[in-house]
Amino acid sequence: MKNKITFFLFASAFASLLQAQTPVYLDPSKDIEARVEDALSRMTLAEKIDVIHAQSKFSSAGVKRLGLPDFWTDDGPHGVRPDVLWDEWEQAGQTNDSCVAFPALTCLAASWNPDCARAYGHALGEEALYRGKGMILGPGVNIYRTPLGGRNFEYMGEDPYLTSRIVVPYVQGLQSCGVASCVKHYCLNNDEQYRHQVNVIISDRALHEIYLPGFEAAVKEGKAWGIMGAYNLYKDEHNCHNQYTLNKILKHDWGFDGVVVSDWGGAHNMDQAVKNGLDMEFGTWTDGLTMGATNAYDMYYLSKGYQKAILEGKYTTKELDEKVRRVLRLFFRTTMNKQKPYGFLCSESHYEVAQQVAAEGIVLLQNEGNVLPIKPEGKKILVVGENAIKMMTVGGGSSSLKAQHEISPLQGLQMRLKGKAAVEFARGYVGDVSGDYNGVTTGQNLKDDRAPEVLLAEAVEMAKAADYVVIFGGLNKSGHQDCEGTDRKTMALPYNQDKLIEAIAAVNKQTIYVNISGNAVCMPWRKQVPAIVQGWFLGSEAGIGLADVLLGNTNPSGHLPFTWYEDLNQVGAHSFGEAAFPGIWREGKKIIDEEYKEGIYVGYRWMDKQKLKPAFAFGHGLSYTSFKVSGLKAASKETADGNMTFTVDVTNTGSVEGSDVVQLYITDQKCSVDRPAKELKAFQKVSLKPGETKTVTLRTDRRALSFWDEQAGDWKAEPGDFIAWAGDSSDRLPCKVKFVLK
Repeated sequence: MKNKITFFLFASAFASLLQAQTPVYLDPSKDIEARVEDALSRMTLAEKIDVIHAQSKFSSAGVKRLGLPDFWTDDGPHGVRPDVLWDEWEQAGQTNDSCVAFPALTCLAASWNPDCARAYGHALGEEALYRGKGMILGPGVNIYRTPLGGRNFEYMGEDPYLTSRIVVPYVQGLQSCGVASCVKHYCLNNDEQYRHQVNVIISDRALHEIYLPGFEAAVKEGKAWGIMGAYNLYKDEHNCHNQYTLNKILKHDWGFDGVVVSDWGGAHNMDQAVKNGLDMEFGTWTDGLTMGATNAYDMYYLSKGYQKAILEGKYTTKELDEKVRRVLRLFFRTTMNKQKPYGFLCSESHYEVAQQVAAEGIVLLQNEGNVLPIKPEGKKILVVGENAIKMMTVGGGSSSLKAQHEISPLQGLQMRLKGKAAVEFARGYVGDVSGDYNGVTTGQNLKDDRAPEVLLAEAVEMAKAADYVVIFGGLNKSGHQDCEGTDRKTMALPYNQDKLIEAIAAVNKQTIYVNISGNAVCMPWRKQVPAIVQGWFLGSEAGIGLADVLLGNTNPSGHLPFTWYEDLNQVGAHSFGEAAFPGIWREGKKIIDEEYKEGIYVGYRWMDKQKLKPAFAFGHGLSYTSFKVSGLKAASKETADGNMTFTVDVTNTGSVEGSDVVQLYITDQKCSVDRPAKELKAFQKVSLKPGETKTVTLRTDRRALSFWDEQAGDWKAEPGDFIAWAGDSSDRLPCKVKFVLK
């Protein structure tokens, strides 16, 4: 037997050598599927193996003999990550890999504007194309289950419908440039601390109603060319090679024809990697978790060991050929697509997109006494807080960037107020003074050795003499804050910021708090501070976007994509003990079982069920004008197919132009299963001049009336009475209309 194996290995290598000497022309006039089959039929076993696993930190091999170039990926989803060395995470020393840093996806979701999402994806695609990338590893659509999730800033909030409507145009905009999206992290990747060990236990209904719709929309409507498997387990199988989530749901049920890419080091088993839906294996070192060996790509599960197992007869080439078909299809859609446009890097239009998303995503949470917008002429404005000066584009994990520039909040106010008002700065607190990630450094020296009480006293004393105080606080991208690989340990603000905010609010009644984060934070001083703004991580144009909102150059129109809880006691995931979050270690095993005991009741669904009042509701967002939503009507009072059309009037009742987000929620009045009190099923952002009224048309379909039937394994809409509600936040729905599904 040993001699036979040796002969087969020699024969295969000899055949590969012979074929490698003969260039092959692939006919570009054929359609993609014909080209895929043509190329597949000409590839050797070794070439097939080469294209399904990494050859460097971010690339996989092409097939040079067939004219197929190497395939390069890069991290997103907020900008194109700088190039690193072939087999190290340190910088490659490039001088042309700076980028535009776009606002984090929480901000994009807060825009509630699909047009912004399309422009965002397209601009990112142009930057990736210029940099020679065939795939951007993003966007992220995992659900905001708890405000402790370290990676929530990279995702699109708590609601599956909102996420779906934002991810589709993002994917379409990106892929219109001939750059593949790789929608991540599929699926149930909702916490970071033990992401490699967590086995999620969840009902089929919660899985399909809450955690899968964003991925489903990206695949079915966005036609995503890539999906990244998640690190965690589901049904005791890692999600990078999971029979149920990949083979059954993604590829069979949804008809996904793209590639499944492993998260870096997310593959753990050859047999499962071969059989359970993984197409391309990427990683860090040998197993992605520890530095077993450098340049270990031949040791990957889908590499030489797999090739040897085929030659030994353990596997046929059936699974391999299916993987290679998908990879070739990816090549012909991207690197071999001669119709793709030209790329651009750091263009004016990209900065305009970044600024537009920031403008539409910043949320005015509170504005008692109309403190905002600031009226600056001749006034003294005190800016307080480390987050007013700290660069936020560097750090936080794989979304860390090398931005061409980043305008800080303090710089933005200074630029906008030059010659109009005096702007002073007080540090207030010291948090994380570091500023480097994988060799990219901010160049900032934020060191301040003064004692906390000295910093506090200075800020309070300066606040007494100021006309306005703007405090920039919140989180940063350090470990256990908004950061990949760790979760937050508490919902409270770090660095003793609460004490600072309370002290300043006590001496200055014109205090404005701007929270920089991708997560909600506790605000025990909320009623003492008249104005509160959620400022997100805004990227390159952060300072300009924030200054324009604070000064009234931009009328804020962002609405929250998640519920802003008062504290963790209001969070469904934290209401069932350790078993529900962060999970419990199995005895004697290296696996944590985490049971999503709240089921479908995430975010506002949980708040409604428990009759709780949050600090700020899902969908909440104020403006410098006011709006009235009225006159909700249904085109028909009954439907047989489930498709419904509603109209509702929106009036700007204030004195300045502004935009509101009209939101439609549906209630099933009687059902055979427990259903939420209401669920978002349509929305539209509308811009209005003072006194103007517009009639907005909102459409829903049968899916909007359906629940996941666990017995049937499908969506089900039961005949009966429904209610549609309209308003501009989940807790402000003044209009309703009843209708019947026959």
